[in-house]
Amino acid sequence: MAAFRLLIFDFGLRRTGVAVGQSITGTASPLAPLPMRDGQPDWTQVEKLLAEWRPDGVLVGLPLNMDGSPSEMSRRADKFRKRLHGRFGLPALAWDERLTSQEIKQQAREHGITDFGTHSVDSEAACLIFHSWFEALPEPEDWRSHHQTLPPAE
Repeated sequence: MAAFRLLIFDFGLRRTGVAVGQSITGTASPLAPLPMRDGQPDWTQVEKLLAEWRPDGVLVGLPLNMDGSPSEMSRRADKFRKRLHGRFGLPALAWDERLTSQEIKQQAREHGITDFGTHSVDSEAACLIFHSWFEALPEPEDWRSHHQTLPPAE
């Protein structure tokens, strides 16, 4: 099996969580979140992340509605994913990220963290997106085709 590394993004309008995940151990590590301006990153910062980590692709969380239907935020996250692919030419995958932030907040509360203003959950949520995606991966060699897509906007 060829090893691979991904940068994972938990998209947000003000801040986007970032993690780096790799296939050898199936783990991800949180990185500093990206500040956003109305859902737009500083693309120079994204380029620096890509140059530093040299991922084989990117994975963007889709915040779907609880019934699995697309939301306005999932459409914006998917647009961000498409822009990553268009700007940098890397495989850009998407994965359902429902409830990842809530799960991270619950885990933090269990460890006594209650001030989420000083404890960013975004990059930790990006790690959960990777773990969920990686656990569902049928064969590691097929990682480029293992993702979800949104239906066209109506």
